[in-house]
Amino acid sequence: MSNDLLFELGSEELPSGAVWPLVDELANRLTASLAKATLQHGKVYRYASPRRLAVLIHDVQATQASQQLSRRGPACAGTIDSQGQPSKALAGFAKSCGVTVAELTTIKTEKGEWWAYEAMMPGVNTTDLLPSMINEAIAGLSIAKPMRWGRGEVEFARPVHWAVLLFGEQVVTTEVLGVTTGRQSVGHRFHHPQAVDIVSPRAYEALLKDAFVVADFKMRRQMIIDQVQQLAKQHGFDAVMPEALIDEVTSIVEWPQALLADFEPAFLDVPAEALIAAMQIHQKCFALRDHEGKLVPHFITVANIQSSNPQQVISGNEKVMRARLSDAAFFYRQDKKQPLIDYAPATANVVFQARLGSLQDKTLRMQALMNYLVHPLALESAQALRVTELSKCDLMTGMVGEFPELQGLMGCYYARHDGEDEAVAQALNEQYLPRFAADALPQSNLGIALSLVDRLDTLVGNFAIGQKPTGMKDPFKLRRHALAVVRLLIGVPAAMNLSTLIDETLHVYGSSLKQTGNEVSQLQPFILERMQSFYQGQGVAAELVQAVRARQDDWLFDIDKRINALLEFIKLPEAVSLSAACKRVNNILQQAGMPTENQTVEQDLLEEPAEKILFNQLQAVEEQVASRYSAGDYGMILSQLASLRDPVDAFFDHVMVMADNQAIKNNRLRLLARLQRLLQGVADISLLQLSS
Repeated sequence: MSNDLLFELGSEELPSGAVWPLVDELANRLTASLAKATLQHGKVYRYASPRRLAVLIHDVQATQASQQLSRRGPACAGTIDSQGQPSKALAGFAKSCGVTVAELTTIKTEKGEWWAYEAMMPGVNTTDLLPSMINEAIAGLSIAKPMRWGRGEVEFARPVHWAVLLFGEQVVTTEVLGVTTGRQSVGHRFHHPQAVDIVSPRAYEALLKDAFVVADFKMRRQMIIDQVQQLAKQHGFDAVMPEALIDEVTSIVEWPQALLADFEPAFLDVPAEALIAAMQIHQKCFALRDHEGKLVPHFITVANIQSSNPQQVISGNEKVMRARLSDAAFFYRQDKKQPLIDYAPATANVVFQARLGSLQDKTLRMQALMNYLVHPLALESAQALRVTELSKCDLMTGMVGEFPELQGLMGCYYARHDGEDEAVAQALNEQYLPRFAADALPQSNLGIALSLVDRLDTLVGNFAIGQKPTGMKDPFKLRRHALAVVRLLIGVPAAMNLSTLIDETLHVYGSSLKQTGNEVSQLQPFILERMQSFYQGQGVAAELVQAVRARQDDWLFDIDKRINALLEFIKLPEAVSLSAACKRVNNILQQAGMPTENQTVEQDLLEEPAEKILFNQLQAVEEQVASRYSAGDYGMILSQLASLRDPVDAFFDHVMVMADNQAIKNNRLRLLARLQRLLQGVADISLLQLSS
């Protein structure tokens, strides 16, 4: 027998960023508790809105299955004396089981006979288990800033007002966060503020919809997308709809109603990105563009009410939006009253890191490191100096102070306003790219250089003072910076070794940096770990990256070329055989203790036809690929290895490496050492885990 389970927790409006994560975690914890209690169940549904978190689980087993309890006690030998009295150990075991010695049984094993207690334990009703399950699940929720209310001691993200706990049509009564569970939920705050009796778990969603609450988060999200897109299309516009904004709007409304509103066209003189930021961050509204991609003086707001006078709601939103955009326009006008470079002195008063100095100190270090990149990246020295001087100036402007996510972009706008070189303005906009794993990369060498020196300075400085990320703590986003360095260097053909860049950055710090130890030596492995994760995220197997790193572990552009070539090589039918042969060669050479440096093969000592053929083919391939390494043509090199499969297989089939004649044996080992060098020239293919 089974029943549906419904639990709903009602509260004041939850933080928007916590709505879905909390209900998802609650559902996961509840299902984990059911599994621990060996209670079977069906499909799990998650419902979440600003004022409620709910979990519906179909067909939950009504009673635990009976369980066979079996406990083994002391060995039988010596536990009954000549008077028939049990030993203390036996009597104690029986007492712990709640029975007499006469009620115990015995079991036989390979190690002898033992006393045992066996009983059939009846299963517990699910309704008896639910109170503790619910409270334990709630107690384990990840709440960043729990709060208390009233005179109670309970804590939650927001004050709790009601709770519903049903098993089938039966109410399971218990206390949850200071309220007693029942069957009464609450509808929309304005459209249906009265109680809603939930007659059964499966009626929950429909009953709340009648009370103007779309409880299904994903359904409500899709409603918002459809309404906004349809409304925009009706007026010939395209809505700007980032996923994060859609999620946030979904988390703050229960009955979404999209409305079109306007703002004064004069605000379009402000950069579009600033206007969009004001709409999204402060007002949770969707900006609109025309079909040419230009921002238009309209926006879409999603109300949480179906008003009989929608124009009044629209007017209220327009009034607030006007104030927000006026702030953006004011900051933009004020910022332009002085050149961008005039903000530079203010960076001396902003601490970058207490032990690494101010933003001005960071800028000076970036300038010094930029000088090192001028030649390999073919930069103009004047532009490289200027872009670094300006790089942190926009952080001092009013616009970036109000909208930090516009850093770099506003520097670009202000640089253009001041008549700076377009290359400098573009690089200012690109300096924070990539911001995340899938973000775009800078398109100009100047932008690449600026992004690179900024991140290297942050990474080297923090590692040098012992601020390597630990666990979840990474206040300076060093993992993100390391991944960005990987992506930047992978795309730069210039021969710039990671170790050299780290050393140059450390040199720039000079005596100003008091190191706590040898922490900087951990930075290169830290960055290469991020590289490994990056490739795995691209679907590249870990052993492929390790195979390449066995041969190249410093020049990331070259590493990337080798990995791409290896990805093509493993598609060849010969790859499996050659990888296995490489493993075999490694084992033979290792067991023989043969130095691999001497690879001079004496042809006069080649006796078997198979080893002569292998030697000749080996020489031919070596000649073909010798010039390809300098060109980085690793694909061609690996493809040539395919021609070695047959002679290698024949060699191992017909040639005894460990011959009795020491000279012949050593000669064959040198032949294998030469083969090993060729097979592992691009990557150590013995590390590959390939199957036919």
